Amino acid sequence: MASAAGVAGFEGTGFRQQDLRDSLDNRSSGPWVIGYTDNNGAQIGTVSFLRNVGASCSEESEVEIFTMAKLVYGLNQSLDGYVDHTKLGPPVPAAFRHFIELVRGLTGLIYGRSMYEIMRYWDEDLPDWDAEDRDFAVAWRSQPKWVVSHSLKSVGPNATLVADDFEKVIRRLKAELAGEIQVGGPVLAQSLTEAGLIDEYRLYLRPVVLGGGKPFFAGPRPPLHLAASDLIADDLIRLTYVPA
Repeated sequence: MASAAGVAGFEGTGFRQQDLRDSLDNRSSGPWVIGYTDNNGAQIGTVSFLRNVGASCSEESEVEIFTMAKLVYGLNQSLDGYVDHTKLGPPVPAAFRHFIELVRGLTGLIYGRSMYEIMRYWDEDLPDWDAEDRDFAVAWRSQPKWVVSHSLKSVGPNATLVADDFEKVIRRLKAELAGEIQVGGPVLAQSLTEAGLIDEYRLYLRPVVLGGGKPFFAGPRPPLHLAASDLIADDLIRLTYVPA
């Protein structure tokens, strides 16, 4: 089966149905069955035009479009680019509510060992938690997690240990799932960046200068394009970047 890039000139992780119609306009009658691949050649679905009237695709009787999950790397960070959560401190209530809703809407989470061990704080209720702490914990526990680690021997509830060939596993997750998968941890994110697997970067800027620590980008910063900027709360701005 030919790729969409080869047949209709489409590449990447998604496309608009109208774009595909326009590309196929004035070509011979169907049926069309186009295999759609990502930038690395992985098969992620098909688009099937079962009936093509004349030279136009405007009257197709069935269209099947399979999309892939989007990998998003996002963390709170200081103005000078460091992600030490112990120094940044907890977010203000409005920002925390944003993160609760964000986690509720995810398809899943992918962690490196260090970030997973930090986040396991939410695995068991603590007596001093308030209602929002409990809401976040419930949302976090409900999401499937994949933990990339060679040193861990086991992981907690609703989590899967990924010890070998993590790139292959994550490519499969992207191909088989839909929605948004959050990536946690700078080192893991750097490996996924080098593999071309991160679709979006979200930098949550806090009004703090730390002067050192663990940087958001664990290696050379990839070429990026600013896609959006949003005020999340009084002291939190989100910058959204996509690969350039």
